Amino acid sequence: MTLHPAPYLRQAGQDWLLSCADEPAEVRGLWDADDLGPFPSGGHWMVAEAALARSADAIKRIGVDRRGPVLADVNQGLAWWLLPPDLGDDLDDVALITVHPRGWILRCPPVLYPVRGRVWVERPDGSGRLTDPVLLGAALGPGGGPRLPAEAFG
Repeated sequence: MTLHPAPYLRQAGQDWLLSCADEPAEVRGLWDADDLGPFPSGGHWMVAEAALARSADAIKRIGVDRRGPVLADVNQGLAWWLLPPDLGDDLDDVALITVHPRGWILRCPPVLYPVRGRVWVERPDGSGRLTDPVLLGAALGPGGGPRLPAEAFG
């Protein structure tokens, strides 16, 4: 059973997300107009894209205390994982993931509610925690990345 975070944790996540924007006031204005805000990758996080269905399975495998934010587009069937900005080559051999380059724009809804089919499957919690790329590669299943013992997932 998944417990929903208290409203103050959702707000902390939204505040953290806004702190990652180049223009927080512009993003707030877009959100007020039910639009998506632009967030460039590289400075605060890198973005790895995977199929939503495979990502849902990976979310189950990676412990709740070890997952970072995951954004989904239910219309496109895609998910975007936020990974550390110093991401190396940990995911280069994982065919199921596309790591976007620095400066790539991820269009995000607010943390508090979905917009245009985009929703935070794993909301930012305000801590700045991001998903470990090695765990993500391993969690994507057979042949999806390096195999880790079950204990690695927490």
